[in-house]
Amino acid sequence: QVQLVESGGGSVQAGGSLRLSCAASGRTFGGYAMGWFRQAPGKERECVAAITWHGGRTNYADSVKGRFTISRDNAKNMVYLQMNSLQPEDTAVYYCAEDGQKFRLWVTVRLSDYDYWGQGTQVTVSS
Repeated sequence: QVQLVESGGGSVQAGGSLRLSCAASGRTFGGYAMGWFRQAPGKERECVAAITWHGGRTNYADSVKGRFTISRDNAKNMVYLQMNSLQPEDTAVYYCAEDGQKFRLWVTVRLSDYDYWGQGTQVTVSS
């Protein structure tokens, strides 16, 4: 059974930075794309960043382009989300998720393509 555990959330002021980490276990991590999603109160869960299984391709939501960076370390079974220039609208619960299809060639941002989810970590940005 795949387990994903996020860490690194917290409270920061606008303009600050946070680095989220997600530790994966349970199957061969390196063969699956990973995504970071967020859900704010009253809003749908959205993909903010995703990365292919080999790390060669990434995709970002327009709202975070240039501010967030997704990366992965397959040797450590870890995926990261570096978040800079945080704004109050970035406040949400952030989840990491693992793609259900092995060796997918493209980056998917569809929630339905991700089979495994972490418990989430809260990010709060104050103005």
